[in-house]
Amino acid sequence: MIVPRAYLDHNASAPLLPEARSAMLAALDAGGNASSVHGTGRAARRLVEAARRDVAALVGAAPAHVVFTSGATEAASTLLTPDWRMGRAPLRMSHLHVCAADHPCLLSGGRFAAADMSVFGVDADGIADLAGLEAMLAAHDRAGGLPLVAVHAANNETGVVQPVGEIARIVKAAGGVLVVDAVQAAGRIPIDIADGCGDFLILSSHKIGGPQGAGAIVGVADLMMPAPLVRGGGQEKGHRAGTENVAAIAGFGAAARLARQLLPEMAAVAKMRDLLEQGVRELAPDAVFYGQRAPRLANTSFFTLPGIKAETAQIAFDLAGVALSAGSACSSGRVGPSHVLKAMGHDREEGALRVSIGHSTAAGEIEMFRSALASMAGRKAEQNRAA
Repeated sequence: MIVPRAYLDHNASAPLLPEARSAMLAALDAGGNASSVHGTGRAARRLVEAARRDVAALVGAAPAHVVFTSGATEAASTLLTPDWRMGRAPLRMSHLHVCAADHPCLLSGGRFAAADMSVFGVDADGIADLAGLEAMLAAHDRAGGLPLVAVHAANNETGVVQPVGEIARIVKAAGGVLVVDAVQAAGRIPIDIADGCGDFLILSSHKIGGPQGAGAIVGVADLMMPAPLVRGGGQEKGHRAGTENVAAIAGFGAAARLARQLLPEMAAVAKMRDLLEQGVRELAPDAVFYGQRAPRLANTSFFTLPGIKAETAQIAFDLAGVALSAGSACSSGRVGPSHVLKAMGHDREEGALRVSIGHSTAAGEIEMFRSALASMAGRKAEQNRAA
């Protein structure tokens, strides 16, 4: 007997789309190395280039400005480097500015030394401190190189959407370069890199229903590029060496194509998210929600159940067949205090729970969540009466 489960952790990894799976299987059956010049190799190359066009279209970029990687972390490590080139000339980024609520792949600093990094904060709603960033950039000494700024477009825990256009204006005025982590935003809000939303975007396949193990760097142009992280052959125009993972890239392309088509339907996802939050308020009136006063992704809810540790609640939900997160799923399965909550000034002892859904989420899964929460609230009430 198969026990039904509710998967409400799309921000960790969205379920593999049937279209992506079919594209991967077709690529695996075709075989070949995309760098080979014979017919089989050329067929593999066509799959890679078709995917490149689909990924580019998702964010309004030119296909030639897409570089495939093994994922978002590799893309971040490639972009966050002091060593760049403008055409054939070397170009130096002397200081990295990151946001306190950024994903760890940005906060780690990539190839920058810790002494060459600064962190700008966020307010209680999770919105970046633009005045603080502007002051940091105003103090930057350009004699040693340009400032590099990295920021997330949408937070992976709260779903809060950053004013990337305004951040881009500030960075451009300071003569800097802006890298935008669009991993959670792509396919959930409209993104057009040609519309002033940064110099480079970071994308991840498995956040939009593609396979794990594929990501991309997307540039507004390709004249200015970072020094390669992975060196070797000339794949990806020399920006990322190594034989292309044709099957994963093909699945990524299929997921990007579908994400673009489904973008207008995110309003229906928002209604389902709102219904879930209504249930939380009814069953746990003292629940604390984060980022609600700021623009949020339609699929994400981040909240604390006072008196119940997030880790305890996560286990209880899991035992009830409901998969969700206690914060980010980027620390090898470890659960700890949320650096995002801390950056927002909400250093709650209980931590917080993240529910993230998608187009495939069914009403029955929301009901399973509600039922599990009702049981948890009932046990808490009994414990309070016994005390």
